[in-house]
Amino acid sequence: MHPPSRRQLFKAGTLAAITASGVAPAQQPSAPGFRYCLNTATLQGYKLGIVELVETAAKAGFQAIEPWLNQITQYVSGGGSLADLRKRIADRGLTVESAIAFPQWLVNDPAKRSTAFEQARKEMDLVAQIGGKRIAAPPSGVTAGTDLTLLQIAERYRTLLELGDQSGAVPELEFWGQSANLHTLAEAAFVIVQVNHPKACVLPDVYHLYKGGSGSFGIRMLSGQAIQVLHMNDYPSTPARETITDRDRVFPGDGVAPLQQILGDLHRVNPTAVLSLEVFNPEYWKGDPLQTAKTGLAKMKTIAENAHSG
Repeated sequence: MHPPSRRQLFKAGTLAAITASGVAPAQQPSAPGFRYCLNTATLQGYKLGIVELVETAAKAGFQAIEPWLNQITQYVSGGGSLADLRKRIADRGLTVESAIAFPQWLVNDPAKRSTAFEQARKEMDLVAQIGGKRIAAPPSGVTAGTDLTLLQIAERYRTLLELGDQSGAVPELEFWGQSANLHTLAEAAFVIVQVNHPKACVLPDVYHLYKGGSGSFGIRMLSGQAIQVLHMNDYPSTPARETITDRDRVFPGDGVAPLQQILGDLHRVNPTAVLSLEVFNPEYWKGDPLQTAKTGLAKMKTIAENAHSG
């Protein structure tokens, strides 16, 4: 009888370890998967408060929520407690993966920029108080007219990141396809490399990849640190790219975006990335908001799971 080979010993040892742990080989965990998040803009036409939005997201089956700051401030203005909101979100099994705000941190006017940084500081602190991990940092206020260099953007983004270090909420550099400044993934990628900060990251959006002419292959060039959240949506073949607007977005799978390829690339880069459903289509603000949320989630999951297994 021949002594066992190294491969046989390895297999035997692996099987013994699995058996000892009480887990059979066929029951080993599958590859990590995307997390599904509801950006509350998807339901904005229903005029729901943040508490109702949390309940709707949980009942629809989402794992996370991405609120807009005005919804949180309205809740606080009405006497709501951030501690209570944080507990409600956690009790419903949700996390706050990101949030949406619009301080004009990129403007050239020093006084306005200083005010915007203070606004951003307060908003990041507020997001952190409800357990939020990140907050969008779009080129608000410089979509037209202002001529900025990428080095200037990097310098100002670093200030945001340092403010985020104090609160615990990470600002995600968001590019807008319609912006005269910061409208492509390539520009955003340059900035997050140039800024030289360990938490720098970009917030891509399927619609904005198309609107700004970024194409769909850039995501595969980045890392899991660089892309932690993707705004998930689709777009129709008409209107044309030059005239399409936010309100023309549709649910994933209802348009012509190369979602299988985008999500396949994203899964290889970051298999646990957050997909946050963000559409602004008034056609979806009819009927029951819970059903709208469920429909959006089901369509997003269908696309994502096919890309995941591909």
